[in-house]
Amino acid sequence: MLIVVIVVTAFLTRSVEAQKNWRREILQTTLRVHKNIRSSLFLQNNVIAPQEDNHFCHFPPVSPEDALEQRLLQESLAWPETPSLSAEFSLLKTTCPRRSTFTILPKDAGEPWHVGGQLEVLIKVYDFRGIRRKTGGDFIIARLHNPFLLAGVVGQITDHHDGSYSAVFPLLWSGNATVEVTLIHPSDGVSVLRKLNEESPDRIKFASVFQKDRLSVRTTCNVCLRPTKRPMCNFTDVQTGEPWFCYKPRKLPCDTRVVHSKRSSAVNVGQYERLFHNKTNMKIPIPPSGPGSVNVLPVDKDDPEVKNKIRSSGVAGYYYRDLWHAVSGSTVQHFSTPDEISSCLQGKELHLYGDSTIRQWYEHLNESLPDLKEFDLHSLKQVGPFMAFDYERNIYVNFQCHGPPIRFAQVPVPQLSYIANKLDTVVGGANTVVVIGIWSHFSTFPVEIYIRRLQSIRKAVVRLLARAPATLVVIRTSNLKQLSVFEAVTNSDFYSMERDRILRAVFKDVNVRWVDAWEMTLAHYLPHELHPQTPIVRNMIDVLLSHICPLKRRKI
Repeated sequence: MLIVVIVVTAFLTRSVEAQKNWRREILQTTLRVHKNIRSSLFLQNNVIAPQEDNHFCHFPPVSPEDALEQRLLQESLAWPETPSLSAEFSLLKTTCPRRSTFTILPKDAGEPWHVGGQLEVLIKVYDFRGIRRKTGGDFIIARLHNPFLLAGVVGQITDHHDGSYSAVFPLLWSGNATVEVTLIHPSDGVSVLRKLNEESPDRIKFASVFQKDRLSVRTTCNVCLRPTKRPMCNFTDVQTGEPWFCYKPRKLPCDTRVVHSKRSSAVNVGQYERLFHNKTNMKIPIPPSGPGSVNVLPVDKDDPEVKNKIRSSGVAGYYYRDLWHAVSGSTVQHFSTPDEISSCLQGKELHLYGDSTIRQWYEHLNESLPDLKEFDLHSLKQVGPFMAFDYERNIYVNFQCHGPPIRFAQVPVPQLSYIANKLDTVVGGANTVVVIGIWSHFSTFPVEIYIRRLQSIRKAVVRLLARAPATLVVIRTSNLKQLSVFEAVTNSDFYSMERDRILRAVFKDVNVRWVDAWEMTLAHYLPHELHPQTPIVRNMIDVLLSHICPLKRRKI
């Protein structure tokens, strides 16, 4: 154990001197940002005076470049115009999935479908009265699947802004291919979700415990803390500039904060709750107006462009025999035994940073590899941090949850750590793998809060790759989940879709690899869950390991 401590200490110390200069620059920039954000409010001892501010959830970007990128990203999320919310709201006039239909469009001259081609579907939506909708903005998803082959692929949706939509699918296996179209939210529901994030970004409640001697006080906290007559404690991170605030306890100073927690939350959307019922208009299939499936023939040998058509289909991959296959890029290998996984990870250190969907990967590896032994840090099961070793194969795996906002029951304040700061402690190199997954806990905030966090993480990734270019960085995207009324208005798939698009755009030009959790959950036959079931996770780990051990380099 002493040897492990010495190695870890040396591992961290090596990067300290090399980081002094840029950390000093970060600190100076951050202090300037803090001064600009609340120049008239900032007092000594991290206390902010009572304030009156109608824009309590908007923070200036760190730099002009960040500001421009933020604006462009927000513009890229433009959604078709959705109905305005009014007291005259009528559910009967909203999209009804069971009255809506989809139609498989025939090929020219009745030609057959072949592997390598594509299938197009036209979707028409109607309200509960059976009247055709004339506007767009509904959130619709689609997949093509074969339950006997355990095959599936996502469809690309196009909104025509007139109550009709198209779904296009690549044809990637021969045999039956059945279309499935699902309404996640009607356009009116999208209006409610967007309004909630602007007007009620604090609908998930957070708190902190402040404690000194025998006095213990709990106060409300948030990145978006509503103005009151009470002073606030400013816990903005010095290195990243990530904002976080708590109402100051009356009898305790700000530096007595010991625990961060999520409080019970209730969200009342009044009459609009009827837009989020999972038996009428939320995650409900849209039926076909005719045949709902086609028979796909093998590859047309007279078509020399088949491979190029598949690569340019716009999807990341597909399932066949319940195994994920990439359409382009690295070949996905399937690691079916603990020895195969351990062989790939031999000599590697694997750093997992993010939310509980990343913790799920740590748990999967820990359960799958009998020689990977967890070191007991006496951490809370939900929170971590966790670390595990395989001493014989020299494998090190650790998990660290991201900093607030984080919806875990309770987190000791010393364990609150921002991913960017953790990345700055990683030495990196050819045997270092970093995995990042951060999305779910940002769903209730304006997207600029998420953009800001990703920008700070990206800067840290760029610094890591600059000092250790051989480091492998892998990013896990968001995924779909099961929805109740509460989950819909706090963690809807619509919010996840937006953050998924932002995540891809922010890291588009950075040398990172991807695990497309969005497609891997949408294309699969299993129900959508925040923490996907084992068959999906196993395929995700296969993609991760395929990035770590590309086929041409893999040692058998």
